[in-house]
Formats: sequence, structure tokens, C-alpha cells
Amino acid sequence: MVGLIDCRFLLIERNPYMRQIVETILRGYGARMITVRESSADALHELRTKPFDVIFTEYLLPTMDGAELTFTLRRTNCPNRYTPVILLTSFTSRSRVERARDSGVTEVCAKPVAPRELFRKLASVADNPRPFVQSAGYVGPDRRRRRDAAYGGDERRVAEAVPAHNRVQAR
Repeated sequence: MVGLIDCRFLLIERNPYMRQIVETILRGYGARMITVRESSADALHELRTKPFDVIFTEYLLPTMDGAELTFTLRRTNCPNRYTPVILLTSFTSRSRVERARDSGVTEVCAKPVAPRELFRKLASVADNPRPFVQSAGYVGPDRRRRRDAAYGGDERRVAEAVPAHNRVQAR
């Protein structure tokens, strides 16, 4: 995986203790450029004006939750439309995870956040970027995790995929 020293992170978290935990973990892995916001409104302003390499957002945020924020981000023409979004949540029911996935979230990380799990999610978005898909009902990273090269059916969506625009690259 890439070093994190040159990566730009946006952390959207309303809980000051969780903000401190996630920021400490990221700094422990070498991250230096971490922008922290407490609300989706403040985060949207940042997302429209500054490029980031990875976005961490809490699920439960005032006014607009993390899934809605990601849904909005994926449908705007801003510098972070294709940026990987890692959703931090204590609510890991299947329906919530599917809602997050369907809104364009790249990875879901369960709270309480463990350093090893956070690193695993970062490594996943850095080492295995997924193509970006734009269709009538979905905008975001390809939701399929397994590649079956032998599949050739009518439902194969190869033509719809847009190359990954993942900014987390070796520097």
C-alpha cells in the first residue's frame, strides 16, 4: 500500500472522541493532511472547493447522513466526485450497508474503529480501485467485488464502466 504522508483526508465526524480516535489512527499510519468537519453542510463546502484522496464520513450526521452525503457527492461536478468514501458506522445491519453501497460508498468500516480494520479499508481503496459506474439508477464505484472473466451474458456491464479515478496512488 502507498504511504499516507502525501494523502489528503477529509474526516466528517460529529463525535469529538471518535474524531480524535480516527485522526490518531491516521496520524499513526503517517497521515499529515487531515481536514476535520463536524457536519455534512461544512463537508460539502470543503468537497466542492478542495481535492481529497480519501473521505471518511460518519453514517449519522445532522441534516444529511453519510449515505445521503455520498449520494449527493457522486452526482455533482466537483473535484471529489470519484474520491473513495469510507463510511464509519455503528449501524451495520444489512439494510444500512446496502443503502450505503447503493449511495456510492466505497467501503464500510464498523465502529468502534480498530486501527487494523481502518488500515485494511485504506489498503483496499488504494490497492484495488474499482471502476466508476454511471447509470440511470446508480453512480459510484462498481459494486461487484468479484470478477468473473468467463461471464459473457447479456447483463454484463463492461461497456458502462468508467476507468477508476482513484487519486490514492503511489507518490
